[in-house]
Amino acid sequence: DMQAARPMDRLICGDVGFGKTELAIRAAFKACEFGRQVAVLVPTTVLAEQHERTFRSRFAGYPFRIESLSRFKSEREQNRILEDARAGRVDVIIGTHRLLSADVVFGDLGLVVIDEEQRFGVEHKERLLRLRLTVDVLTLSATPIPRTLHMAMLGIRDISSLTTPPADRRAIVTEVIPFNERRVSQAISRELARDGQVYVVHNRVGDIASFADRIRALSPPGARVVHGHGQMPGHELEEVMLRFFRREADILVSTTIIESGLDVPTANTIIIDDADRFGLAELHQLRGRVGRSRHRAYCYLLLPTNRTVKEVAQKRLRAIEQFAMLGAGFKIAMRDLEIRGAGN
Repeated sequence: DMQAARPMDRLICGDVGFGKTELAIRAAFKACEFGRQVAVLVPTTVLAEQHERTFRSRFAGYPFRIESLSRFKSEREQNRILEDARAGRVDVIIGTHRLLSADVVFGDLGLVVIDEEQRFGVEHKERLLRLRLTVDVLTLSATPIPRTLHMAMLGIRDISSLTTPPADRRAIVTEVIPFNERRVSQAISRELARDGQVYVVHNRVGDIASFADRIRALSPPGARVVHGHGQMPGHELEEVMLRFFRREADILVSTTIIESGLDVPTANTIIIDDADRFGLAELHQLRGRVGRSRHRAYCYLLLPTNRTVKEVAQKRLRAIEQFAMLGAGFKIAMRDLEIRGAGN
């Protein structure tokens, strides 16, 4: 695709953890090798940081320069990186929506990689479409949105599906249960007993600290609980995430900022509070944060005990429980299309 005369525009639909990032790294390497620049667009700051680490470790033996742009960087650092990108001194630049700002200019852009394409709005994509006339575009998604799926099926875009799971990967045990302190406590204890880590998703910034205290009370003595959300100052959030990555914390209570692409192989239990308030693709992405190693992974979707669950939410939860096998992302996107209606 990259060697053809017309610019590449390919969507790679591969399930959570099936190696989409690996493909992106190889494509980026190919572009850098020929002296072109690569822009990697990701939806969250946390993911930009993680990708920067991954790319750096993979490109370690080569003379390529990799930088990331996000709110974790000071303005001075950002300006320096932008200047170097303009002069062509940066080979790979990874960033959030910040990459789409008007002041970002590239010396010789050859490839744009869009990670988690479903997280970007139409106007962001329009900015990228202007690039598409000259630049190769590689789009990665586990659960493509209906519009993208529609374009792929009409043949406007090329689509490839990754269907082979990594070796030793096993399906994630998914359970939908009402909020029950005993079950939550058991799930946490079991994960920590096998020396693992736990994600707890609570998507309300207002009471996340008190919810973290509640989780602390349900955890075995000595368990280290940290909490993080997108409204924290950048350095605090970075500190919390790094503690979890370095295994200095056992339980991470957070909002959906962990949804995209985080890769922590030791975390194999996820508990999602008020699961009826999430969309299908979101639940699938969150569930995909666990089960990235050989251990059996568990996902608990907790329902509220103080209100009834709407019918559409019941359909979504039924679908997520039903499609727990490996490689279900595409099926989930199709079911999402059915529940929401396909439009034109």
